[in-house]
Amino acid sequence: FIELTYGSTPTEEMNGAGNLMDFLDEPFPDVGTYEDFHTIDWLREKSRDTDRHRKITSKSKESIWELIKSLLDAWSGWVVMLLIGLLSGTLAGVIDLAVDWMTDLKEGVCLSAFWYSHEQCCWTSNETTFDDRDKCPQWQKWAELMTGHAEGGGAYVLNYFLYVLWALLFSFLAVSLVRVFAPYACGSGIPEIKTILSGFIIRGYLGKWTLLIKTVTLVLAVSSGLSLGKEGPLVHVACCCGNLFCSLFSKYSKNEGKRREVRSAPDVSPLSLLQVSYYFPLKTLWRSFFAALVAAFTLRSINPFGNSRLVLFYVEYHTPWYMAELVPFILLGVFGGLWGTLFIRANIAWCRRRKTTQLGKYPVLEVIAVTGITAVLAYPNPYTRRSTSELISELFNDCGALESSQLCDYINNPNMSRPVDDIPDRPAGPGVYNALWQLALALVFKIVITIFTFGMKIPSGLFIPSMAVGAIAGRIVGIAVEQMAYHHHDWIIFKNWCRPGADCVTPGLYAMVGAAACLGGVTRMTVSLVVIMFELTGGLEYIVPLMAAAVTSKWVADAFGKEGIYESHIQLNGYPYLDVRDEFTHRTLATDVMRPRRNDPTLAVLTQDSTTVEDVETLIKDTDYNGFPVVVSRESERLIGFVQRRDLTLAIKNARQKQDGVVSSSVVYFTEDAPQLPASNPQPLKLRRILNLSPFTVTDHTPMETVVDIFRKLGLRQCLVTRSGRLLGIITKKDVLRHMAQMMNQDPESIMFN
Repeated sequence: FIELTYGSTPTEEMNGAGNLMDFLDEPFPDVGTYEDFHTIDWLREKSRDTDRHRKITSKSKESIWELIKSLLDAWSGWVVMLLIGLLSGTLAGVIDLAVDWMTDLKEGVCLSAFWYSHEQCCWTSNETTFDDRDKCPQWQKWAELMTGHAEGGGAYVLNYFLYVLWALLFSFLAVSLVRVFAPYACGSGIPEIKTILSGFIIRGYLGKWTLLIKTVTLVLAVSSGLSLGKEGPLVHVACCCGNLFCSLFSKYSKNEGKRREVRSAPDVSPLSLLQVSYYFPLKTLWRSFFAALVAAFTLRSINPFGNSRLVLFYVEYHTPWYMAELVPFILLGVFGGLWGTLFIRANIAWCRRRKTTQLGKYPVLEVIAVTGITAVLAYPNPYTRRSTSELISELFNDCGALESSQLCDYINNPNMSRPVDDIPDRPAGPGVYNALWQLALALVFKIVITIFTFGMKIPSGLFIPSMAVGAIAGRIVGIAVEQMAYHHHDWIIFKNWCRPGADCVTPGLYAMVGAAACLGGVTRMTVSLVVIMFELTGGLEYIVPLMAAAVTSKWVADAFGKEGIYESHIQLNGYPYLDVRDEFTHRTLATDVMRPRRNDPTLAVLTQDSTTVEDVETLIKDTDYNGFPVVVSRESERLIGFVQRRDLTLAIKNARQKQDGVVSSSVVYFTEDAPQLPASNPQPLKLRRILNLSPFTVTDHTPMETVVDIFRKLGLRQCLVTRSGRLLGIITKKDVLRHMAQMMNQDPESIMFN
């Protein structure tokens, strides 16, 4: 699908005058609406909402009932936000609980209640001991349940086989449901939502079926053990919730601009974690804050994380960080930037290959193959077998006295007595060294497999896999620095802040900083990234290490390319998106970009009072332009306004059905007064009310830097190019995007929806 060439911007309704009947005095269905894969006109939508609000305000003074209606209209936005918060918070909690249960289902089942996850099953057990608190008789692995043997080679092989089988089943169900019922439910959804919020229409992308299938398949995809997360797709789910409730109120359902205000609200919620809005007025910020409050309250009530907190990876470190540690933190930032660059280039190359080769024709087989490889390679390593969220949580945790992880297998000195919450640095035991090489293998595995996983035809987020890569690297670096400080505490870099027996290095903090660095390298976020890490961990006191790593990773990654993963996928798919962060510094003019070009056909225009219905229908049939400039005459080409193709088609169709005397030879006029026609001529058709009398115009010598800025800030679909009031050409949003691509030595024809 390709967005048609010429855009349109009919704005405020204009009152018609004259003795003839103006067919458009009464609105008819679909006038002023947009076709699929087209861009909305922000100025026109804002004007329509201003007119609607003005009418409601004036009517509210007429009666008590009209005043009540105006109050209901004013409060409808808050009601929508309340509903969005309740539904999105509930869905997020249910998804988390379902993922925990289905992930554990691959390894075993709870005999006392099969709907319990491993952790919940052992919580309710009275036979759990402190030393074996992760083991309880009520939870049995599949081999033990089937054969009665929990240990041994046969039990291991059977558990291995069933783990892979469950993973294949979950992924097959996920890709099948997406392919059959909701093709738009695949991917993370963030590139498409960024494009939709910028004004592009993709009907069905935020529909009811997409919401249902995305919710179900997200659980299946994450539970299959693939290297993907659920935070990105939750943005899509939350925006679907917003779109669902928009249809309940005409204030939003009939205005695409207002609808996007509601859709952008979930992007500041702690559930979706990412602000992707293109147009974000201040009042929407307050309502979004309210939606986030409701969602957070709902999520807290469900308590899916089991820690009575709203954060996924709550951390509580007992020691401060020291200035000398900024060096390894910055090195982790460098690693994050390099990893982000490697991932983006490799993933885009793979996705491009998927789009241009036979591979793209077999999405089910691709998902099955990647799932099989992932499961087979992941099971032997305990750090890749478990869910990625559990892995990150373990990597973030500090080694307290109650931790049973082999990452906390340090050699204790029995002569050292210190409080429980202040464990000193100690020499690493065999468990730590064993964990290090397993983590190194997990790091290589995650780096490679995530490249091939992101972008498949299933819901796939990138936050958690990116954080996992950084957390693994950070934990390895943290343990290395910790052991270096223990064995060489007399070195000058440790001498001032790391005394023997003191707890001076926290490896979990390095994991948290590494996670932020890698996530920043992939997404190119800075401020919002640090806020996200606060939301995920609650570690407010570590703002400087996180900021240092985030800024470093962005600097390093930007040295190889400015686009993050989501912007790169927008470019790959050819979506018409003008990024507010893109800079245009070339010295070109509007006349260099406008069409028609020198060898192109003349610009298709309508005259204000000398075009017949047949002429208009022929022009619509022979061209695919999305709108037409209206001029005084073809000789003068003095600009009058702009009319939308869709409005023209609907107006003529309705006029032929309901207005007597309108035939093919009827004159279409866009003026206040009807032209002087002989009495024998058929009834003319007055279409002034669908004419935009104030289309946005620039002169042919306007710098393109200014034109690009205008398109960004006003959300234009197109602007007309004039000289002394005479129409010369037109510049559409896609013309701007093609020109920007051409200036960057890219293929300008790639800017189309495909």
